[in-house]
Amino acid sequence: MTESMLKRTSGNPIFPGWYADPEARIFENKYWIYPTYSAPYEEQTHFDAFYSTDLIEWTKVDRILEMSGISWAWRAMWAPSPIERNGKYYYYFAANDIQSDEELGGIGVAVADRPEGPYRDAIGKPLIDKFHHGAQPIDPHVFIDDDGSAYLYYGGWGHCNVVKLNEDMISLGTFDDGETFKSVTPEQFVEGPCMIKRKGFYYFMWAEGGWGVPDYSVAYAKASSPIGPFERVGKILQQNPDVATSAGHHGMIQVPGTDEWIIVYHRRPLTETDRNHRVVCLDRMVFEEDGSIRPVQLTFEGVSARPIE
Repeated sequence: MTESMLKRTSGNPIFPGWYADPEARIFENKYWIYPTYSAPYEEQTHFDAFYSTDLIEWTKVDRILEMSGISWAWRAMWAPSPIERNGKYYYYFAANDIQSDEELGGIGVAVADRPEGPYRDAIGKPLIDKFHHGAQPIDPHVFIDDDGSAYLYYGGWGHCNVVKLNEDMISLGTFDDGETFKSVTPEQFVEGPCMIKRKGFYYFMWAEGGWGVPDYSVAYAKASSPIGPFERVGKILQQNPDVATSAGHHGMIQVPGTDEWIIVYHRRPLTETDRNHRVVCLDRMVFEEDGSIRPVQLTFEGVSARPIE
């Protein structure tokens, strides 16, 4: 009997180690999670990944991208967001935590032939390296719509932008109105954007509060366009003082062939006080009949097995 048969739910956290800002994808009939390696900035110099066929048993892939392969990065790589297009895997990430346009850094893009990498710098410089509409260039999230249009949402410092990606996925396009950087900041946005599409509607989600404090959380908006307008509906993920604090910066999994959704997020165990001591967890996210999102319940159990056929 395998470990995953003995283990009836994923449990939370779903794998050991300090990790944060998880992005979730389904690549090659596996669930993948791509998190930040949660450590002081000077040690946050590589990315690992994890995959599973059932959400229960996770396998780690070490160092799919390392700072030594990014010529312009010198500290603090975080918040990865990969996507597959035309047989290649494009991996967007933030580096250097720049505080002004005079500093080198921002959002980079790497590329690989496989979901597990190894990833290599695709353009040898940041893809986005300046502040536009007040948005710090961090926390990228890539989304490809049903019509093939690719969007990259990003931002910190309370401002969110979206850009269109060209077919090559490593250069920026323009919107119909000629804009390259479009502000889509909803009320109370702080960082960590995430987009999903369900039944023709766009659900835009983001992190609120401060990442190092207990009130870190996730809220959402619902729109009929990928560029909004995004009007805040309310919180869908927040701390539970009996379970964990600082729950936020998430990704989403739609179980293939179903309308079942799972939120992948980080939180801080009650036993921890170090702001970098964050772990990755899974819990169910339920849509109500009217299309609104029911607030997520934080659990220690996690989710039950959802094998990919």
